[in-house]
Amino acid sequence: MIVHHVLFWLKADTTEDQKAAFRKSLETLENIEVVKNFHIGTPAPISRAVVDTTYTFSLTLFFEDLAGHDVYQVHDLHKAFLDEFRSTFDKVIIYDAH
Repeated sequence: MIVHHVLFWLKADTTEDQKAAFRKSLETLENIEVVKNFHIGTPAPISRAVVDTTYTFSLTLFFEDLAGHDVYQVHDLHKAFLDEFRSTFDKVIIYDAH
């Protein structure tokens, strides 16, 4: 199992409509055949020193193996998402775990 966790910080001037479009595009990634489990989130209202709530969206994807992860990276839906929304990213951090 490979877990691909992506945290997105969108630019400060991103509108609510742009955020909604961003989320809708993230949702299309669930349709990639190698994605086994899928979750989109936003920061939970938890106030602890060790909890980072500064990001805008969290995307967590589970793949059966590294080969599935590799298919996802070059999939047309993933490329379309990046092409459309890369300009809205202020910062992105990815954690991949097995």
